[in-house]
Order: sequence, then structure tokens, then C-alpha cells
Amino acid sequence: MIKFRHLFLIGIISLLVYACGSDGGVAVDNFDHSGQALKDNDTLIKFFKNHYYDAVAGVVKPLETGETALFDDPKLNSEIVKETINDIEIDYTLYSYVTEQGTSTKDFPTVVDSVLVNYSGRRIINGETLNDEDFDSNINTWFVLGAGVIRGWTYGIPNVKGGTNNTLPNEPLSFTGTGKIILFIPSGLAYRNVGRGTILANESLLFYVELNDIIENTDSDNDGVPNIFEDVDGDGLPWNDDTDENGIVNFADPDDDGDGILTIFEDANNDGDPTNDFSDPDNPTLPDYLNPKIRVSNQ
Repeated sequence: MIKFRHLFLIGIISLLVYACGSDGGVAVDNFDHSGQALKDNDTLIKFFKNHYYDAVAGVVKPLETGETALFDDPKLNSEIVKETINDIEIDYTLYSYVTEQGTSTKDFPTVVDSVLVNYSGRRIINGETLNDEDFDSNINTWFVLGAGVIRGWTYGIPNVKGGTNNTLPNEPLSFTGTGKIILFIPSGLAYRNVGRGTILANESLLFYVELNDIIENTDSDNDGVPNIFEDVDGDGLPWNDDTDENGIVNFADPDDDGDGILTIFEDANNDGDPTNDFSDPDNPTLPDYLNPKIRVSNQ
């Protein structure tokens, strides 16, 4: 995964890396992703039937007599995630288990908000066991969901709230009431048929994630339009909107329509919101910042 420290250029790089294959590379054209999605789900179901969540230890363990298998645990949540690969829509099943819901007064993160997390990841081997060691772990690390992280994180982490920042001046970061979630991610929402590092191709993963904090309405490109509102086509996937087709998605592009005037300055009424400015009588519903014919800057 790619660290993000709220720097504009790093955000751009992260997005470009993901677009080019942060899941380990470009998928093999003829690979049967639909078939692998079914295999992944079978693998996870097998794992759930043979493991349980130990609330005292705070970890997933092999099933013991008297314990409730994850398969039968009502706290195990599933959701269908649709991804398009090689112009084919694939249905993946993503599983999550909220062990502690966060108490933050902030809302749940969106799929493109910046999140501050502690995390560790394990490989699920043949649906039978977990790898003995974490393949990755870190604390107090910022990421932008939807940019430079695997899709399992993008869709899974919004199921949990963050905590409250109690950090004192000149002291280490400190949070209370943090949210904790376990993500069970099929390979298709991770590193697919390519793998990465010690993660094998077509390998499902488990992540323990603690959500410390979020930046609500993250604006990665500082253009005055929050990432989540740069979903121009309204399909809920802001990472597939690129108005000027320059290879940089809108929520990482400071000039969305590529007309040479930065989006933040295409604010005719100067109210700080470029989305409500419409100066083209021939396109009265198209905001100026998405209209290359309008090049009037308020600067």
C-alpha cells in the first residue's frame, strides 16, 4: 500500500500508480476473473466454517469446541462489490467484522476519504489457516481510500467509524473510542492474479484495521470540490471520472476540464464552491469547472 500524508503531489502519484496497477500489475487478459471470484468466495466460506473470533484476544483463531464459527456469527457482514475488468463486470463478495464501532462525532468515511489507521495483514492459505506472520503492518498511517489502496479497503473501511483525537501538544498521537474492523478480502479485491511481494497470486487476505480518525470531505487536489463530489457520472465510483481524459481522475486533478484555469478559480460567484457556477447559456446545467469552453477565472 502507498502512504499518504495529505500532500497534493503524493496524492496524484498514488492515484496514477493505482490506475496503472497497484494491485501488483496489469491483469492477464485471458484470466477468468469471474471464475476466480467464485473460488475466492468458496475459500472464504471454508475459512469461516473453521475459524472464530476470540473477543478476549481480539483475533481470529481456529475453531474450538463451544465457540461460534464465523460462518454462523451474526456480526460477520457481507456485501457484493462490482468491479469491471477487461470490460466484464465481476461480482465479488467482501466480508467484514466490526469488533468495536467507533464513537467519533464524524460520519462514516466515504470511499474516497482520507483515513488514519493502525493495521496488520495476514494471508489466508488455502482457506484453511492464516500465515504465521504479518505481511504488512503499521500504525498511525494515512491513506486515501479509492487511491493507492486495494479495493477491499476502499469498500470495507467505510463500515466503521473512527475515534476521538485526544493528542496533547508535543505528545504522541492518542485516540479513544476508535473503530476496529476485520476485513476478509477476496483476491479480486486485493492483488488479483498477479500477487505482490510475499502475497501469492489469487490469494485472499485478512486485515485487522483500527480506524483512528478521518478527514471528512477529503479534497485531495485542493480544488474546492471534495473527492466524493467529483463523481461526475453519479455511479458511486469517483475513481472512474476523468473529464479532460488526461489520465488523472477528477478528484486528483486541479484542472478538471483541462482548460488551463484551475478548478478552484472557476468560481464565478466567488462563494468557494465551483460546483454551483454555470456561465454557458448553451450548457446551463454544466458547471464551469467541467466546461472547457468557459475559461473565466475569478483571480
